[in-house]
Amino acid sequence: MAGVKEGQGQLVFGLDIGTRSIVGTVGYLNSSKFHVLAQCAREHETRAMLDGQIHDIVKVGQTIQAVKEQLEEDLGRELTEVCIAAAGRVLRTVTTHAEQEFEEDHEVTEEDVYSLSTLGIEQAYEEFQGSNDLDMKFYCVGYTCMRYYMNGYQIGNLVGHKVRVMAVDLIATFLPEDVVDGLYKAVELVGLHVANMTLEPIAAIQVAIPEKFRMLNMALVDVGAGTSDISITKEGTITAYGMIPVAGDSLTDILVQHCLVDFDTAERIKQQAGSRESVEYQDIMGLTQTITAREVEEVLAEKVQEMASMVAECIRELNGDKAVSAVFVVGGGGMVPGYTQMLASELGVLKERVAIRGQEVMQNIQFEIENPRRDSMMVTPIGICLSYYEQSNNFIFVEFNGKRVKLYDNGKLSVADAALQCSFPNEELFPRRGQALTFQVNGKSRMVRGQQGEAAVIRVNGQTADIYAQIHNGDHIEVLSSTAGEAASLELGKLGELSQRLQVVVNGVKIDLPKTASVNGVLENEFYTIREGDQIQIQNFYTVEEIAEFMDVPLGGKILVNDTPAMPGTRVYENFTLDWDVQEEPSYEELEEEDYSMEERTGTADRPEPEEGTTGKPEPEEGPADRPGTGEESPSSSLPVMVNGDTVILTGKADYIFVDIFSFIEFDLRDPAGRDIVTKLNGRPAGYMESLKAGDVIEIYWKNRNENM
Repeated sequence: MAGVKEGQGQLVFGLDIGTRSIVGTVGYLNSSKFHVLAQCAREHETRAMLDGQIHDIVKVGQTIQAVKEQLEEDLGRELTEVCIAAAGRVLRTVTTHAEQEFEEDHEVTEEDVYSLSTLGIEQAYEEFQGSNDLDMKFYCVGYTCMRYYMNGYQIGNLVGHKVRVMAVDLIATFLPEDVVDGLYKAVELVGLHVANMTLEPIAAIQVAIPEKFRMLNMALVDVGAGTSDISITKEGTITAYGMIPVAGDSLTDILVQHCLVDFDTAERIKQQAGSRESVEYQDIMGLTQTITAREVEEVLAEKVQEMASMVAECIRELNGDKAVSAVFVVGGGGMVPGYTQMLASELGVLKERVAIRGQEVMQNIQFEIENPRRDSMMVTPIGICLSYYEQSNNFIFVEFNGKRVKLYDNGKLSVADAALQCSFPNEELFPRRGQALTFQVNGKSRMVRGQQGEAAVIRVNGQTADIYAQIHNGDHIEVLSSTAGEAASLELGKLGELSQRLQVVVNGVKIDLPKTASVNGVLENEFYTIREGDQIQIQNFYTVEEIAEFMDVPLGGKILVNDTPAMPGTRVYENFTLDWDVQEEPSYEELEEEDYSMEERTGTADRPEPEEGTTGKPEPEEGPADRPGTGEESPSSSLPVMVNGDTVILTGKADYIFVDIFSFIEFDLRDPAGRDIVTKLNGRPAGYMESLKAGDVIEIYWKNRNENM
């Protein structure tokens, strides 16, 4: 049936799969008239359907097969595609507003309107999924575009207009997956593919209430065997749909009990009582019985009243808690005596305004067959055919990694849509990176991404494809999961900070020193492999001793850092100058105090490290009396000593060492007055860490440039 929309004369096969019977209609649309070429109806041999839902797929399929074969015989051609309609006790509707904007004025085409409707359906589905409180999966089985808008203003038809923004108010209907699946499987059993699916009340209203009547606030009630389907019109559009699971079969069940007969016999009694004064039948005992039409009406009256009350209540609910102006009734269940009168009474409208509609609404239906059936039973089957031209919302089935998947066909389905429906992990479609490596450099977080893996291998019907490849009904899709790449790895020497060099001037020569780093407090070489969570500190200094080792030259005496006396452990930063006397070996005392850094000696250990590119001078250390104590305090004592001929009293400590003298005398280490400092204790060279005792004679002064020790 492909191409039916493009060419006049192409046939549409509509199948009304009802609770009690299956009715097939084949025809085509020519201008405003639908031409019926064949009709066929078959009742189910058993109760294979209840309340609009298939219970025995095989038996329903057998009845469909009988209808299909009869129609094919009448037409002289094979039927491969079919349009169907769904009913069911759990119907949900969503009303939504969808917009599409263009960058400049755009002339709207029919394809644009279709895309807008599809956008509305997808939006309604998302809204429904967000509010669905039932533990079951639903599918959209029909929709109606209520109103169109052009640049914010309501308009009847968008096609041909130039717009910047077009919009639609749309009502979409949803039924559970098992209802939809049952219908699809039943028709597939007989080799039919679903070309379109709609909702039964949507189909019925196509015929029963023409557009020219939809300005009125009316209701259509399609009373079938298992369900009563309801739709409401107002202001030129369909505004609501509803469904209740009470219809003709509930009346037949009462006659089964009253007459003691099987269901088929009771159904015959119900139908014949509408046109005869009495009906003869045999009960389960084999006895011949007779029941009058009047008795049938009395037996069913209470249930008919209940049906009418439930339908009236649903109509009011769908219509904003008020009655409609008129009601059209279609379907075999609505022909039971007294039903329309009771419905009118329940709604509070004149009985003439609730009427069964059949041949009266088929003015645009041209029957090309002899003795056609024109009653209310044919309204829905013909409407199913007409719905094909109004909307296309069928589903397709594909096989995804061996699993059968059903997808709503929006005309642009891809492998990604099938993967999503199958809950295939999204990350397994795309190349995956290996585990990232995170660590810190100078207190700031750093991350290195893992290697990129291989993309998923996708085949559609055996041919290589990608996730964007379009798919169609019956396609076989194979997806081999993507792979993860190697985990991130980085050597310490690859850090950008370590690619920079530290420049210092040693004995007048500019030296480039490679930067080093400690990891978790331990100095590591450039080949160290960084681990997750490592704390890396870039060292932006060298000690005097480390510079000498790097240059592979002996460290001489008289060390100066930025022209300030220093020790082997003194730190040297970017752009600092370092000088020592390469001809003179360090004194015994200097070697002895090699580990006593200039920072400790001059009080610079706690000050911030200089920024790169700056110069500075070591600061003198705070005196012992100025340092806060740690642990238990020792008793302090006074110690008198002679310093450069003057008596100096040392206080604040229990014991004293030579370096403590600098806290009690005026001696500026930051302003050199000579080449080096001379320190003597009792006439001999003194070490900074030597202990002092009362009466010691101390000499401290700057050595002149030309003076020899």
